[in-house]
Amino acid sequence: MAGTDSGEKELVHVFAPATVANIVCGFDVLGFALDEPGDEVIMRRVDQPGVHLIQVTGDEGRLPREAGKNTVSACVQMLLKYIGREDVGVTIELHKHMPIGSGLGSSAASTVAGLFAINALLGNPLTRMELLPFAIQGEALACGHGHADNVAPGLLGGITLIKGYEPLDVVAIPAPPALHAAVVFPHVDVPTRDARQMIRSKVALKDAVIQWGNIAGLVAGLFTNDYDLIGRSMQDVLIEPTRAILIPEFYEMRRLALDSGALGFGISGSGPSVFAFAQSRETAGDIVKVIQSHLTQHGIDSNGYVSGINANGPREL
Repeated sequence: MAGTDSGEKELVHVFAPATVANIVCGFDVLGFALDEPGDEVIMRRVDQPGVHLIQVTGDEGRLPREAGKNTVSACVQMLLKYIGREDVGVTIELHKHMPIGSGLGSSAASTVAGLFAINALLGNPLTRMELLPFAIQGEALACGHGHADNVAPGLLGGITLIKGYEPLDVVAIPAPPALHAAVVFPHVDVPTRDARQMIRSKVALKDAVIQWGNIAGLVAGLFTNDYDLIGRSMQDVLIEPTRAILIPEFYEMRRLALDSGALGFGISGSGPSVFAFAQSRETAGDIVKVIQSHLTQHGIDSNGYVSGINANGPREL
């Protein structure tokens, strides 16, 4: 791979992972990165200044091809302007290997891959934390809401807590070594914007107190490797009751997961993907199989994934 004395490169090939946001009780504040699926970006230096989105695959033609409207290229434009390098010219190929509208952070994976790629191409002038505000802007472009619970774990890896936005305050949460995720994406349509609009703007204080306790318990369980506490804390009394209505067979999938050894079960992001935590890869695999089998019996196709907690986030290939 060609480069310059400053560490800049001529070409980079980057993978960025899917993510699970909320982790049941942590609406908009918790998320973690998966090993798979994810998106890939190939970025090359060219003589002509500007950001040129030359190819997008795997999206069935659903994503914008204009550089200023597609999150992967628009965020690269923002970053180049911020660091005063608008003289740089790059071409971008975006190869999506994860479903759009799955609740697995599809737009976040693309955005993170693009930002990680341009940063690597330029010799890493910014830290990953310094890249994060650009990724949040990408989320605002993609879905109208600049949240960080997908892009933060996608960019930083591991489990993250978004403590606040003004100023941006992100906390890394350790993952117990045996913790694995079972993820199933049912092939049903749950648009992110619609799922968000269904959420109540006001909640009862007693429900809020329950939710606070569950978030605190989940974080405490993750820090102390207390799997029982993790499972007891994976309860959502605010968001899940509304969003579960949009996901066929949700409560039966949860029953099957818990009967198969899941610590806890819930919706990934805004759905329709669902996930469960398990204490081993084998148990996570069993959970995926039993849920997919149930969905098949009800005429619903699905994708299944078994993953550890991806501590690394994006990487060069």
